[in-house]
Amino acid sequence: QVQLVESGGGLVQPGGSLRLSCAASGMIFSNYAMYWYRQAPEKQRELVAAIITGGITNYADSVKGRFTISRDNAKNTVYLQMNSLKPEDTAVYFCHTKSARMGYWGKGTLVTVSS
Repeated sequence: QVQLVESGGGLVQPGGSLRLSCAASGMIFSNYAMYWYRQAPEKQRELVAAIITGGITNYADSVKGRFTISRDNAKNTVYLQMNSLKPEDTAVYFCHTKSARMGYWGKGTLVTVSS
């Protein structure tokens, strides 16, 4: 059974940095593309960043140049390095992956950017 567990969220001041981690289990991690989504209060969940098995990455325009997604296949973990954080980055951040049959989500980790 695929499980995704996020960690690393918290309270940070504007301009600060955080690194989120997502530990995966129950899957051959290196075979899967991995995604970070976020959902702010009263807003729809949105894709933040993606990394495919070959290491190619993609980012939402709102985070380009500030966020970096990476993966460590030996540790079955995907990361999201977030720099120059803004109040509008405040959201619950979710890790996601999908197989041919279904998608899998973690429970999320809350990031709050506030002074």
